[in-house]
Amino acid sequence: MNQAQNSEKLKSGKVAWKSPSNIALVKYWGKHGNQLPRNPSLSITLREAVTHTEFEYHVKPTGEGLTVDFFFEKKPATAFRDRILGFLEKRMPAFPFLNNVHLTINSNNTFPHSSGIASSASAFSSIALCISSIQQTLSGNQKKGNDFYRQASGLARLGSGSAGRSVYGGYVVWGALDGFNEYSDDYAVPILTDVHPVFKDIQDAILIVSDQKKKVGSTAGHALMEGHPFAGARYDQAIKNMNSLHHILKTSDLDGFVEIVENEALSLHALMMASNPGYLLMEYNTIQIIEKIRAFRIKKNIPVCFTLDAGPNVHLLYPNEYKAEVVEWIDEDLSEFCSGGKWIDDGIGQGPEQI
Repeated sequence: MNQAQNSEKLKSGKVAWKSPSNIALVKYWGKHGNQLPRNPSLSITLREAVTHTEFEYHVKPTGEGLTVDFFFEKKPATAFRDRILGFLEKRMPAFPFLNNVHLTINSNNTFPHSSGIASSASAFSSIALCISSIQQTLSGNQKKGNDFYRQASGLARLGSGSAGRSVYGGYVVWGALDGFNEYSDDYAVPILTDVHPVFKDIQDAILIVSDQKKKVGSTAGHALMEGHPFAGARYDQAIKNMNSLHHILKTSDLDGFVEIVENEALSLHALMMASNPGYLLMEYNTIQIIEKIRAFRIKKNIPVCFTLDAGPNVHLLYPNEYKAEVVEWIDEDLSEFCSGGKWIDDGIGQGPEQI
């Protein structure tokens, strides 16, 4: 292929990534500035709850500007298209190829959208990875390993804070924390501590209490932390729990893990209820499941625990060695509290994959 043919080929192309959602164990709630967190957070990246995003790009003559077509599950999605367009327009100084390109974006989820599973995390992380890949192709500047993913994390974070954590697998930290120089508010990084084997195969049964859109979105919830009467205490609590969980993950302290994870989940929803105006995203069946999880843990002496995102669905976390018994229990007891009996058999994952 001669130089002219190669140049023409670079003007159009296709790139696709699948990127997972994540569930925070220490919650990020409250932000400032340009999508910066008020406190550090720690999450596990999921294996099955993923977004597949494909970008077809065509570089246009100078001066024609950026245009975007967006399809979610093969249907035009105008509201999210406008959100993506606004997001990309603000990124033009760092990604100049966006000034004159047409993008056709096709996206789909393996889980219900906007129902308390972090769909924006998987969506914007996959978008950021696609944009970073296109930039590399068009510029010929191939970022390697950590540099590529750190750039993608910083870009994803600007679209949705928790999305910055979804460009990595395993346990991921976003937010500065004293004593850990690599942690930053600008991007996420994999946890800087050795993880004990008992925590490396944590399973996450996502119990779908509701697959409907949330009554209050996360953006509005974050905004209500400004002037919140318990904001300062919450940020101190998050830092304390971050430090404790770093230590716990190096050991086999499952009791300590359960205590912090459930405390963080309930603290998040307590902050929502104590906001002005206050609101409640848990539903009746959410509370029923929580009570059953705690009773099962005591009765069976199995270290199951729950966490919640900003929605009604329950993430049931447990070590893989108990999977057969836990799955049987879900099918026989907990599934009746799920919408249509639906739940997702998920667990800790390895992170995004180019497809």
